[in-house]
Amino acid sequence: MRTRRALAAPMAVAVGAVALCAAVAWADPTTPGGIIPPCPTYSLFGILCPGCGSSRMLYSLVHLDVPAALHYNALGLVALVVLTVVFGLWTWSRVRGTPMPRWTRYRWTPHLVLALTAVWFVVRNIPVAPFTALRI
Repeated sequence: MRTRRALAAPMAVAVGAVALCAAVAWADPTTPGGIIPPCPTYSLFGILCPGCGSSRMLYSLVHLDVPAALHYNALGLVALVVLTVVFGLWTWSRVRGTPMPRWTRYRWTPHLVLALTAVWFVVRNIPVAPFTALRI
């Protein structure tokens, strides 16, 4: 009974993640003019935001096409891997009944995430080779 209660929140998150993946697989963001709208940043300003290509990246992962996922949004793929590991650690700590270490104890974490996102935003929009390979 204790394990079932401990797994309730992780299972809810997992069901939500599967539902999101199913919705992206159904919507097929790789087809132009589909149900998923284009990025507003790109539409308005003509620059790629850090999240541009994330739905196509997720679509590629659902279809087990890792090279295409890397092409669409490499930083998003890294973030997804990190989130998957953290989800596993969170689930394991709930089953064991031990508290999970808080990321707020590591004061450098938000700064690192912000710096990586900013670098990705700038590098992705540099219009010369080899950076043009990061454009989608």
